[in-house]
Amino acid sequence: MTSSLPDTGTSRDSLPSTSASLAHVRWIAGGTGSGKSTLARLLAARHGLPVYDGDLAEHRWLTLCTPEQHPYLSALRDLPPGAMWDGRTADEVLRAMPSMHGEMLGFVVDDLLAMPTDRIVLVDYFGILPADLAPLLGRPGQAVFLLPTAEFRRDVLRARYADPQRARATWGGRDPSAVLAGRLARDVLWDAEVRAQAAGHRLDVLTVDGATPAADLADRVAARFGLDPGA
Repeated sequence: MTSSLPDTGTSRDSLPSTSASLAHVRWIAGGTGSGKSTLARLLAARHGLPVYDGDLAEHRWLTLCTPEQHPYLSALRDLPPGAMWDGRTADEVLRAMPSMHGEMLGFVVDDLLAMPTDRIVLVDYFGILPADLAPLLGRPGQAVFLLPTAEFRRDVLRARYADPQRARATWGGRDPSAVLAGRLARDVLWDAEVRAQAAGHRLDVLTVDGATPAADLADRVAARFGLDPGA
């Protein structure tokens, strides 16, 4: 599914110049529970780099989005926790995701263009598809997509939501096991979309199964990103 970049200040016509302006950015995207944040923290600590956390920024975007420009994101704004899963199949939830329609990337780009450009910035964010990101890259080596195996993701999410308070904050009073099953099914579909688009745009996908130490994965991605101790 090819997405379109919403009008949040950055338009399709400006993408070539935007890619030059974002030449210092390295993107860590992919699937839920794949270790994106762990990898970003490791690289940031090793190389003294700032991390742009898209998950944190999403809360601010909810106050900026409009139904005209961001219909899918706006539709989620007033929903109580977990309500997006009510009565929907995994495919229906996937198709209702703002990221499937490119509604998030314009916010990310505008935020990055407002940041200093004197050193590399690491982006840690789930909600970016390869087809949307590819026009913003000066070269494929600026991005990597992490996708976990089904077993690895299941174990990560089970541990993440074992805390009842965290589960309620995310899913409300719904049965955690039922919502988790739907979440895992949705994520399988998201991963398939990422893999297909990444192959079409010749972008790197790394499969994470827990067998490779995080430090070794960081070494591999650092080389891909062209990082060094003085970056």
